[in-house]
Amino acid sequence: MLAALFLVTATGCTVTTEDPSYIPPAPLQPMEQLEKAPLADSKTFSSGTDVLSFITADRTIACSLTSARGEHVNLPYGQNRYSDAANNKLPIVPVAHCELATYQPPQPGDVKDDCAGTHLGYMGGVALVAPDNARYGECRSGVTSMEAAFGPKGTKAGPLTQLPVLADGQNLERNGLRCSAYNGGVACGNASAGVGFFVSPERYELVQGPAKSSASPQPEGPKTP
Repeated sequence: MLAALFLVTATGCTVTTEDPSYIPPAPLQPMEQLEKAPLADSKTFSSGTDVLSFITADRTIACSLTSARGEHVNLPYGQNRYSDAANNKLPIVPVAHCELATYQPPQPGDVKDDCAGTHLGYMGGVALVAPDNARYGECRSGVTSMEAAFGPKGTKAGPLTQLPVLADGQNLERNGLRCSAYNGGVACGNASAGVGFFVSPERYELVQGPAKSSASPQPEGPKTP
């Protein structure tokens, strides 16, 4: 017994206990996170193209730092009309685009399209930010690509399953826009202009910059089935 006591003393072993009064610091606000988080090596996420794509470690969100022509976004894992000759006349704009496997519906004030005059089919699960504006939701008749792959009835198959994981707390940057996986979701935006969004399965937040009113953070609610 004395030998055991001597060994503990000689090796300098210590026993640590959790401090019950410790309160971890609150997560940074989305724009602060995009400004301060370290940048990851973009080569890991390019797949030989100019588009940077990633998925979160829990497989709930997939995002691309890419480009858009009008409403047509260049996505490597979804059908799109970005390269159609008819769209060549449209200006190319850098954007960050995210899709979720489970998500919240858009708030009425965030509905930005009348869906061909029907006022039906504007759904959540997709967020997009350009250099000067951010939006949540889109007109569609079905599920998001992420929902099809990793939602409650997902196939767990397809190109989304091959995306590299962006580690929690890291940033990616392309053409002045950044995305960061943190706080159970993803923040993307133009940090210099103060425009962006935060999305997670439980909530979303739009940040429209100092000159515009920002949407209030959405309260946690039931996930979309």
